[in-house]
Order: sequence, then C-alpha cells, then structure tokens
Amino acid sequence: MKVEARIFYMVAGFAVLMTAVYWVMTALFTTDQKAEPVGIVALFLTGGLAFLAGSYMQFVSRRIEERPEDREDAEISDGAGELGFFSPGSYWPVALAAAAGLAGLALAFFHIWLLVMAIVALLIAVGGLVFEYHTGPEHEHD
Repeated sequence: MKVEARIFYMVAGFAVLMTAVYWVMTALFTTDQKAEPVGIVALFLTGGLAFLAGSYMQFVSRRIEERPEDREDAEISDGAGELGFFSPGSYWPVALAAAAGLAGLALAFFHIWLLVMAIVALLIAVGGLVFEYHTGPEHEHD
C-alpha cells in the first residue's frame, strides 16, 4: 500500500499547489481584483482529503505484510491465488439503488414521510446485502 500512499500524497501536493495558482490567477484576472473563495476552498479541501487517504494507506501499510505490489523484485506469479469471495449474483444492490433513488426523490420534493420510508428501505437493503451469506452460529449439542 506504499505505492498507493505515494500516489495520494502526489495528488494532495498537486491540489495544494493548484490552490495557490488558482488564488493568484483569480485575484489578478477578475474585474474586482478579489480571489474567488469557493474554488480556493474546494481545491484546498481536495488536497486535504487526498492527504488523509494517503496517510491512512501509509498507516495500514506498516501493519500488514508486504504485498507483491510493494516489492521491486516481485514476479507476476507472486500475486496469484485466491483473492476472496465474490457473490455470483445478488439482487440486493438493485434494492439498495432503488431505496437510495427513493431517498433522493424524497429529498428533492422534501416529503418527510417518503424520506422515512426510504430510510427504512435503505436499512433493510443494507442489512440484506451485509447478511446475505450469513448462516448463523453453529449449534452443536451432543
């Protein structure tokens, strides 16, 4: 994860540098000679978010074993093997998207009763997605 952390740090540095450039350019080339504050804040917060993600990745990379992507002498075959379990097919993401769309519709028209129904539907869909393959505890009574 060290490579990913470096990428995020570079994005953060670029965003902060572009914040300074944007600040100067908007102050020089606008009619009222004032810097445009919304773009400055947005670029600066973009840099902060990228720095936050990079810091997290660097923090995690110290606590896990080194991956093949982090080694210079790694071969392609070093990354082979099982990557995890992926659901072959599930309808829960469709239910989740429909519930999120209903919540967006409720917010757009500001219908509180519909928003409450959408939040309940969202919670049910998230629960269904999370516990789709949960079989429960094993009960062995001998």
